[in-house]
Amino acid sequence: MFVENLYPVTSSRLAVVGSDATLQTAAALLSRSDVGLLVVCSHRGCAEGVLSKSDLVRLFAGSASADSPVSHAMSREIVTCRPQDEIHAAWQVMTARDLQNLPVVDAENGPIGILNIRDAMNALFAQEEMQERMLANYVNGCGYR
Repeated sequence: MFVENLYPVTSSRLAVVGSDATLQTAAALLSRSDVGLLVVCSHRGCAEGVLSKSDLVRLFAGSASADSPVSHAMSREIVTCRPQDEIHAAWQVMTARDLQNLPVVDAENGPIGILNIRDAMNALFAQEEMQERMLANYVNGCGYR
């Protein structure tokens, strides 16, 4: 199964902000329950950083001003996946790096979705359940259904 198979879910989680936006704007976007990660984009629409809810909490717990630009607070090292990547490979990257959310980007590095680790796990479980049913049907002489 590929990341693109989860497009309806990943696209609905996407929240994008410009690098010149304020932390206040970022906080408003991250206050949505389905958004856990903001993708910070250049004026050309390319991903150049990310900002998570926990990043924002750490910033405000310190001395960050709500009027500070997102570009000063974002993580510039972005770990991404592509629609044609296998979900299992994306999940492995997420677990190895302890990431809850992974931006899905197109060939031009433009954000098109956010893969959440729960969504990846649900897809992997569904795939395993289907394979188990197919094997049980085969063993029971029913063939593949």
